[in-house]
Amino acid sequence: MTILKSIRRGVIALCLGVILLTTSACGSATQTSTAPSLAPAYSQLERGDTASGESYGRWVMETARGLVSDAFVRDNDKLGVVISPDVAPREVKPLAQSLVQGFHKKFPNRDLSVLVYAPDKELILTANYDDTTRQVEYR
Repeated sequence: MTILKSIRRGVIALCLGVILLTTSACGSATQTSTAPSLAPAYSQLERGDTASGESYGRWVMETARGLVSDAFVRDNDKLGVVISPDVAPREVKPLAQSLVQGFHKKFPNRDLSVLVYAPDKELILTANYDDTTRQVEYR
């Protein structure tokens, strides 16, 4: 039974990668949000600090249902995702790789970082994409 579960998770990660590579997170968000006077609760954080970042963060959440429980974009070069408890440890790096590829497609010609957080919001992996070398370094 664990083999079938492993295959299922692998297929899910592969499908997410294909979706991130083949679709575009297009959209024009013209709505600006106003910050409340008190610090917002975690669930009220924005998906991005720019219109395009907000749009991409929402798109990641819609596309990666079941794998990602939260996503945000900062400065159009940092994507943070909180993975769901259903993501196995061995699936984290392939998921990060897929996210880097999709993020680079949306925000080309720049160095990018994808920060992967565990369900308890603990940073577990950072994938840094160097646009000059077109290489990804994982930490």
